[in-house]
Amino acid sequence: MRRRRLGDILLQEGLITERELGEALEEQRRTGDRLGEILVKRGLITFQQLGKALEKQLGIPYVNLSEVEIHPQVARLIPEELARRYTCIPVKIENNWLYVAFSPPISLKTVEEIKLRTGLRIRPMIATRTEILKAINHYFSVDQAAKQAIADIRFHELAPSGEEEELEALVKLGEDPVIELVDYIIQGAINAGASDIHFEPQYPEMRVRYRIDGVLHDVTVIPKYVEQAVISRIKVMADMDIAEKRRPQDGHISIEKDGRELDIRVSTVLTVNGEKVVMRILDKEALKMELEEIGLSEEDERRVKSLIARPHGMLLVTGPTGSGKTTTLYSILRKFDSKELNIITIEDPVEYKLDGVNQIQVNPAIDMTFAKALRTILRQDPDIIMVGEIRDVETADIAIQAALTGHKVLSTVHTNDAPSAIVRLMDMGVEPYLIAASVNGVISQRLVRVICPECKEEYVPSEEEIAKLGIEPKRAAEIRLFRGKGCRFCFHTGYKGRTGIFEVMEISERIRRLIVERASTDEIREAAVEEGMRTLRQDAVAKVLKGITTVEEIDRVIFAEG
Repeated sequence: MRRRRLGDILLQEGLITERELGEALEEQRRTGDRLGEILVKRGLITFQQLGKALEKQLGIPYVNLSEVEIHPQVARLIPEELARRYTCIPVKIENNWLYVAFSPPISLKTVEEIKLRTGLRIRPMIATRTEILKAINHYFSVDQAAKQAIADIRFHELAPSGEEEELEALVKLGEDPVIELVDYIIQGAINAGASDIHFEPQYPEMRVRYRIDGVLHDVTVIPKYVEQAVISRIKVMADMDIAEKRRPQDGHISIEKDGRELDIRVSTVLTVNGEKVVMRILDKEALKMELEEIGLSEEDERRVKSLIARPHGMLLVTGPTGSGKTTTLYSILRKFDSKELNIITIEDPVEYKLDGVNQIQVNPAIDMTFAKALRTILRQDPDIIMVGEIRDVETADIAIQAALTGHKVLSTVHTNDAPSAIVRLMDMGVEPYLIAASVNGVISQRLVRVICPECKEEYVPSEEEIAKLGIEPKRAAEIRLFRGKGCRFCFHTGYKGRTGIFEVMEISERIRRLIVERASTDEIREAAVEEGMRTLRQDAVAKVLKGITTVEEIDRVIFAEG
């Protein structure tokens, strides 16, 4: 009997529409991702609904891993490397049968290998790939692995008598226990999707924290007697001077994880409690987002595509540090064919290498500033220029001249919203008529956390929340919002992942006249809104009402700015 297709099952259950299925299949053809995971990512179905559909498709029972407490010893019946390779995790043992959750398709060869490894008969169960990976990250936790590695470090190696002996001992501790400890912490950060690892000397122990979705989380602690050994190991990996403790240092580590190349930037600084280390994890794959995936509404996506289709002119992206501007710029660059065009970027620093793009790093030590680099590349026959940031009038003037002479120019400025970017250029000293003639549009953005799909629940909003969203009281009774209860897969925060909040301002003829007249930010904003611009606040409210994020989160990121 022919197996039913997953899409057909979801259609029959009334969980998705034909149009939604068609769009997801198109994304699957483009990205190679699994159909079910795409539908969950788009918020059309939950992991539980996907699991139940897979159960109907394959005839194998589904297990909701977010609701099952797996004994740690059971989870570790197979090695972490094997669990990740085959995307599976043991769930329970009953009557000499080991129940193992697999992500379809299930290979008989894989089942047989796990049987040989464990000496138990195997009963397959189904869970989604994302659920299994989250469970692996939890049960092979960094904290437990770190504690075991610390226990293996011999105390006497860490307490030599003299300074010279101390240095020698710390170098020797590039042996297994310390190496394992640092590796566990780095691998755990990568598995958790962290952007940074913080090693913070406190009293009486060093605190290790991961920055995930923009927020720091405690992960483990390192005893004082292990602290210097860990710092020395990181310095050796980053090719830094382990004897230098007083001066700040910067280093770099390259590693490979699951076939992906990762760059780790390392920074050290001396505090009153000892050396603090921050490791910034740069994952090239994480930045390979299409313009359609960064969180733009349908109308804003149309506006942005219209702006980048223009033959020349400048497009500005604005927002505070950490608001996702680089991701947006790179997703725009990916819309252009680098085989037919000469694309050149000037960045400070070049954090991600792009195929087919000529990237230049700013270097003040040799007087390679944004302005000087921009002057140079204008003689390199560019089609598209990306300037990492416009910081001064010299850079702004050259970028504008490039836009006026037939080039497409992308850049960023630091302002709170799209209209403010125009006034910021005026404040730098750029003539208004040049801004009006060269700038095609401005994108302003923020990043907000997305509700964790594992613990997402519906609730009735309070009057205060209704007021913050600007909803009329007579509509309050029909409004239902969503939030995350908090579970082990989201560090009990209720959030997993981030998305963008945007406002996209096209520079119309009316706005060009206002710019020439040196209009205020408020006047430009008013005109843009009248012409259809959806503000950051409006876009944020729309994402709350769609169940993507929460009132609390947009209050933290958007409303707090007033």
